[in-house]
Amino acid sequence: MKDPEEFYKKLKEQLANTSLWPTSYLYKFIVPTNAEKIEQIEVIFDNLGAVIHTKQSKNAKYTSVSINVRMKNPDQVINKYKEVAEKVEGVISL
Repeated sequence: MKDPEEFYKKLKEQLANTSLWPTSYLYKFIVPTNAEKIEQIEVIFDNLGAVIHTKQSKNAKYTSVSINVRMKNPDQVINKYKEVAEKVEGVISL
């Protein structure tokens, strides 16, 4: 990711223009398969009523984490992306 701030700015515009808020939002992350990393992501979304699904890659090297959660506005969506990026080493946000 070249410029995270530019990415988040564009994402915020897209979210603001394409959804009525509050709305359900689907996050997708890829992490190296490691229970601790998956748990770190789950903790970030704890107490939000999130529905979380995990799926290992064919060779079990990576795990996909999908999180469906109701968010209040685009800023809340972006803040969660930033929190995951800061706290979970090696995560890829999709």
